[in-house]
Amino acid sequence: MICPVCRADMVVVEYHNIELDMCPGCRGVWFDSGELQLMFKLHNSEDIGVFIEKMVNKPDIATTEKKRKCPICGKTMSKKDTGETPQLLIDVCGRGHGLWFDGGEVVQLASQVGKKSKFNTGNEAVKFLEEFFSQSK
Repeated sequence: MICPVCRADMVVVEYHNIELDMCPGCRGVWFDSGELQLMFKLHNSEDIGVFIEKMVNKPDIATTEKKRKCPICGKTMSKKDTGETPQLLIDVCGRGHGLWFDGGEVVQLASQVGKKSKFNTGNEAVKFLEEFFSQSK
């Protein structure tokens, strides 16, 4: 898979049979449709699906941040705001192929999710995202 930011070949990172595509150049991460929800479901944090669905169904946010193309279909992705502070913009494929996180955004999302008690703070998925993607710099 080719990185939608720097056009480098991405590498596959496997976590409990979930394959994430990560760019070694810009540190961005691609989650195929349902992979992020599955990661949290493995650790009894199934409410993350509601959080993500709510975010994905929000209107696109106006931003000057460059639009990305989906690495699967090549179509321009939408920019969505998680609705949390600090602001976090995630690129979402409108055809449902997945989510793109620029370098550091996965850690920011994990931190936001980890602060919400309904998402079972301290769970293994949050710890993995924070530890792996923080050290991958």
